[in-house]
Amino acid sequence: MVNREVEFRDLGLMNFQKAWDYQEDLFHKVTEVKLANRHRQIPQPTPNYLLFCQHNHVYTLGKSGKAEHLLLNQEELSRNQVNFYHINRGGDITYHGPGQIVGYPILDLENFFTDIHRYLRTIEEAVIMTLADYNIDAGRIEGLTGVWLDYRQKPGSYPRKICALGVKASRWVTMHGFAFNVNTDLHYFNHIVPCGIDDKAVTSMARELDTTVDMGEVSKRLRNHIAREFRMELKLPIH
Repeated sequence: MVNREVEFRDLGLMNFQKAWDYQEDLFHKVTEVKLANRHRQIPQPTPNYLLFCQHNHVYTLGKSGKAEHLLLNQEELSRNQVNFYHINRGGDITYHGPGQIVGYPILDLENFFTDIHRYLRTIEEAVIMTLADYNIDAGRIEGLTGVWLDYRQKPGSYPRKICALGVKASRWVTMHGFAFNVNTDLHYFNHIVPCGIDDKAVTSMARELDTTVDMGEVSKRLRNHIAREFRMELKLPIH
């Protein structure tokens, strides 16, 4: 039974470990329904979730990442009040912090499409459309994940990453997701080799527009673009 309804939850500013545990709990709830459906005559619909949050300063390293891409030792991490986690998503190292929209889709892709590459490109497209709402031209660079500015790589171009992606999927259920720099303090990227790429820069909406951006408005636009691109029926919380 296909279920395109997706419950949206904005978790606000949340400690990374707490958000990771929260994701894991929802992920297991979805996979448990899928496993139980193997023995049901009439399968139950699997739930889907879209989580938005911000984190306190933290670096996370994916399964394929290199530890040397973190340029701080433990003492320096403590001095800068930054946490560090080696986690179970794909990708290399990245930074999360206030002013950044971190999105965690917990989706059963069998409700949408069973193609991880298409899944990544669809998230990227939603971010690209959100940036277009602010007259920021963004796109993709062949062979790299994420969303980039000055992405056409013409002579004299200066590619800048504004959204990073790193996901995990099991039995077509996803977790982890994306980090979209809105009002992010980009100084923290100086202490890592972002996503393991040392010849390109990182940027934010605030830097490109030279002004602080309304996070609530960006969040609303982004969730709506995600819903449209995935053809979700977004279920919003009742206040």
